[in-house]
Amino acid sequence: MTKRMVLIAVALLALSPVLAHAQVVASLAGLHGITEAAVTATADQVPEDLYSFQATEEVRTLGQLLAHIADANYQFCSAASSDTNPNTGSIEQTKTTKADIQAALASAFAYCREVYANTTDAQGAEMVPLFGGQEMARSAVLAFNSAHTYEHYGNLVTYMRLNDITPPSSQP
Repeated sequence: MTKRMVLIAVALLALSPVLAHAQVVASLAGLHGITEAAVTATADQVPEDLYSFQATEEVRTLGQLLAHIADANYQFCSAASSDTNPNTGSIEQTKTTKADIQAALASAFAYCREVYANTTDAQGAEMVPLFGGQEMARSAVLAFNSAHTYEHYGNLVTYMRLNDITPPSSQP
């Protein structure tokens, strides 16, 4: 019995890096879910008249930021999956209403959730081209997507605060 327990313990220890590694893409999907929730709540919370709000003339409007996030999710997730980008146009340049931008965000986030769900950790380690040929691991592309989304969520937080709106991430 003791010998069997030792063998089981050794086997589990040997497998532990493999089992732990199986959580990389799942962890990245969790991070993506956090950014998706913050951005989606922002798109829902901000009234339509503020979608045209622009902090200065040199920067995107609030609606353009949200649409840009949708465009980027398609770009990053299609690169990570080595699929052709299903978004053939520019959401940022063509969608201006709250309803249209919310629908585009929902579709882009759903597309990325599917990519996360269908990407294994082994695939996550494979190199893929991004931005015209720069090679990155698929998992790094997915992480970059979340970082990019959160970067622009920071812009959205500033826009909201400038309009006396408490951002979703600061609400109880």
